[in-house]
Amino acid sequence: QVQLVESGGDLVQAGGSLRLSCAASGRTWNWYATYTTAWFRQAPGKEREFVARINWNGASIDYADSVKGRFTLSRDSVKNTVYLQMNRLKPEDSAVYYCAVTRFSYTSGKTDPADFGSWGQGTQVTVSS
Repeated sequence: QVQLVESGGDLVQAGGSLRLSCAASGRTWNWYATYTTAWFRQAPGKEREFVARINWNGASIDYADSVKGRFTLSRDSVKNTVYLQMNRLKPEDSAVYYCAVTRFSYTSGKTDPADFGSWGQGTQVTVSS
C-alpha cells in the first residue's frame, strides 16, 4: 500500500494563492511507473469531487472545468511528490483537499473517487471573501 501525505493547506483571502504537496512512499519504482495521482476536494455537505490528475511522469494532466486556468498540477518524480499550485482562489474553493492514487493508467480516464485505492489524510483550504 502506498502512503500519501498532503501539506500546504491554509487560510487565504480570495484572489490569493496556495501550493499543496502530496508526498508518496511505500512502493517500488516499478509500481510508480503505472500509477496516476489525483487531487479531490470535499466541502461540508457536498460530495467529494475531482480537481485534477496527473500521470506517473507528469506528461499528461487533466483538470476539472471549475479550476482550469487557475490551478496547475506538477510532479517531481525523483521525490515522488505531486504539487497543486492554486492561484486566484475563490471562496468556493474552500474544502478539504485530498491526494489519491490509482493503479489505473492515465488513459483509462478514471476520475471517480471509488477508482482510487490510496488516500492521504487531507489538508484544509479555506478562502475568505
